[in-house]
Amino acid sequence: MTDEQRALRAYYRDRAGEYDEVYAKPERQSDLGTLRGLLARWVRDKSVLEIAAGTGYWTEVLASSARNVVATDVNNETLGVARARTFGCPVEFFETDAYSLVIPDRTYEVVFVGFFWSHVAHRDIGRFLDHLHSLLDCGTLVIVLDNTFVEGSSTPISRTDAWGNSYQRRELTDGKTYEVLKNFPSDEELRTAMSDIAEDVKLRRLTYYWLMTYRVFRA
Repeated sequence: MTDEQRALRAYYRDRAGEYDEVYAKPERQSDLGTLRGLLARWVRDKSVLEIAAGTGYWTEVLASSARNVVATDVNNETLGVARARTFGCPVEFFETDAYSLVIPDRTYEVVFVGFFWSHVAHRDIGRFLDHLHSLLDCGTLVIVLDNTFVEGSSTPISRTDAWGNSYQRRELTDGKTYEVLKNFPSDEELRTAMSDIAEDVKLRRLTYYWLMTYRVFRA
């Protein structure tokens, strides 16, 4: 585990109890309503694998229409919040690292990667995707959801490193501060990352979020 990954794990462990406050921002409600509707439609009656489920906010959305959900996260603290929710279908939780997933060996029709891509260093995107795709059948639908940077709503960028990764300095309600890797990729960067490993790549930008869907392809 890299220094960035360790810092990220500690941050979300300590933020577990207050994480969902970000979804209460008034200016984001229209986007969130659109996203909930899209996700519920795309996973309807499907077997879903969720990467970086966190506190289960999006697990709840997925489970409202999915056939079943396997939700994974590296932090037991955030999964503890998720397990306390009420779900509309069977949901199994697994504490496991997204870079070395240990999950039930079964067919997943849809994979949901929510707010994790932005926390992956540029050099590790390929490694993450290669591992994920090795567990999936060709043609599996992958949905990636993450943040668009919006001045005044997003946490300011504190620095950018030599490899182009950006960071934010975040403070919790107890006063603890963390520097968290948080990238905001362009459409061109996303399409480049998916070249030769995916097909039917589609991108959509809302005001505060971006969505990418694609089908797993392996030659």
